[in-house]
Amino acid sequence: MGEIVLAAKITHVPTMLLSERPGPLEGTRQQAIDGHKEIARRAREAGADTVVVLDTHWLVNNGYHVNARDHFKGVYTSNEFPHFIQNLEYEYNGDSKLGDLIAEKATAKGVYTLSHQVESLDLEYGTLVPMRYMNPEGDLKVVSVAGWCTVHSIESSRLLGEAIREAIEASDNKVLLLASGSLSHEIWNNDEYAANNGTFTISKEFNRQVDLRVLELWDKGEMSTFIKMLPEYAALCHGEGGMHDTAMLLGALGWDKYEGRGELIGEYFPSSGTGQANVIFSL
Repeated sequence: MGEIVLAAKITHVPTMLLSERPGPLEGTRQQAIDGHKEIARRAREAGADTVVVLDTHWLVNNGYHVNARDHFKGVYTSNEFPHFIQNLEYEYNGDSKLGDLIAEKATAKGVYTLSHQVESLDLEYGTLVPMRYMNPEGDLKVVSVAGWCTVHSIESSRLLGEAIREAIEASDNKVLLLASGSLSHEIWNNDEYAANNGTFTISKEFNRQVDLRVLELWDKGEMSTFIKMLPEYAALCHGEGGMHDTAMLLGALGWDKYEGRGELIGEYFPSSGTGQANVIFSL
């Protein structure tokens, strides 16, 4: 019987890659990188053999979608930030069986979901950035779920999360489940970016204060309170991908019946106007 062995909400800011290289950003995202490595260390210690990533950089306009190829290999350059992510080589094994099972379980709940094994359907950087630090040897299988959901409800994403858990439990997989996306996500206006040192600042103090309150709620285990505010939080603070990754994660953990807590790994930090964190949710 499979199980979720670790669950986390994580950052995937592209400046993590620039932080590795000589230049003005060298070392500036080290604590975020270290957070990814610590999450992976704990997951492996718990027996993880598979990563399911809820990726807010995979945009979908209809239905829910799972990238369930059995093998991924390529060279990625971001069309959004080509000056940040260029020629990123990757190679991972996938798990079409688990991806198909997720789609089957979700569709049975009335949430139309497709699992794809399409050679030309590549991974997005919401998956590739964390895998660079969490899965450098490619020993963990990777399944990616679209998390930038433009015409979807929080309720259907909750049900998809529930289906993900059921599919994992019906498999033999030991899964690290990752909601890959920011907290608040109001990127600086292009005309204001440079004047506000945009790479290292948040665009609105309101967003920062709400982010900090959310982290406090998670730390105290007050998840039912957070769930009540999730739709407004996602809307008012421009949550990345509508925060459907977070709804899926919490759906997998039991939604308002979840009694665990969120442990901040490293520090909360602003990036290009947005609020970022790595948080492990106790199981």
